[in-house]
Amino acid sequence: MRMSARTQLEQTAWQIRLGIIRAISSNHGGHIGGSLDLAELMAVVYSDFMRVKTEEPRWADRDFMIVSKGHAGPALYATLALKGFFSSDRLENLNKTNNLLPGHCDRNKVPGVDATTGSLGQGLSLACGAALSAKITGRDQRVFCVTGDGESAEGQIWEAAQFAAHYKLDNLIAFLDWNKMQIDGTNDEVMALGDPVAKYQAFGWDACKVNGADVLEIQEAVLRAVETADGKPAMIVLDTVKGQGARCIMEMANNHCIGFPDSLREQVMAELREQGRVLGMEVED
Repeated sequence: MRMSARTQLEQTAWQIRLGIIRAISSNHGGHIGGSLDLAELMAVVYSDFMRVKTEEPRWADRDFMIVSKGHAGPALYATLALKGFFSSDRLENLNKTNNLLPGHCDRNKVPGVDATTGSLGQGLSLACGAALSAKITGRDQRVFCVTGDGESAEGQIWEAAQFAAHYKLDNLIAFLDWNKMQIDGTNDEVMALGDPVAKYQAFGWDACKVNGADVLEIQEAVLRAVETADGKPAMIVLDTVKGQGARCIMEMANNHCIGFPDSLREQVMAELREQGRVLGMEVED
């Protein structure tokens, strides 16, 4: 029986989560919550939309992926390893002194990473520059950018939003990981974001909200953004739960950056093994 598109993408998201856990386990801690909740997004974008060459990571005509919330590097690293940019064994070097896998996204050290990020608020500006460059040089390139709801309190995010609309960067497709949590508490407690869809629409973007755990909703929204050339950048707001995909992580009061002892790893792996059985996958552990 032919596997459905949903099942294929959900299997990929599941494999990405395994990679995230492998990386964070190697460091006995890290930014797990905001990495896990990007698995569905990364599965969809890298399976169906990213035009890249794994054997030539700096291919001049590639699409760009800029993870502005650079602390979610483990999600990007797990995806790149799964797609073949580097060996999955490298995931066991997160934040080690050998610098094979820095804790935040690093374009100088990790094949397939297009921008060094981690100073929050700056990634969307980098994405605008890449998108404008493609327009000026006549390259058929798309620029994908993942932002966080916590970093959306940074003024530079909104300067970039205004810039993108002004220069009609319809080759820019951004995502907002709207998990409603940040390092010091909920967004509403720290700095309320309000209605992000309405805000980006007010800035002149095409904007919509999807279930960030539903691969087909994400796929449909990205396809619509890719196929629409109306002179507007696109923002897809991902309605997520921080730690998505691992209930024992989701239920923590704060899972932003935490220690990851073996006992917690076993809880997460038990959940992932059960999910794998449902998806027809097995964990070699």
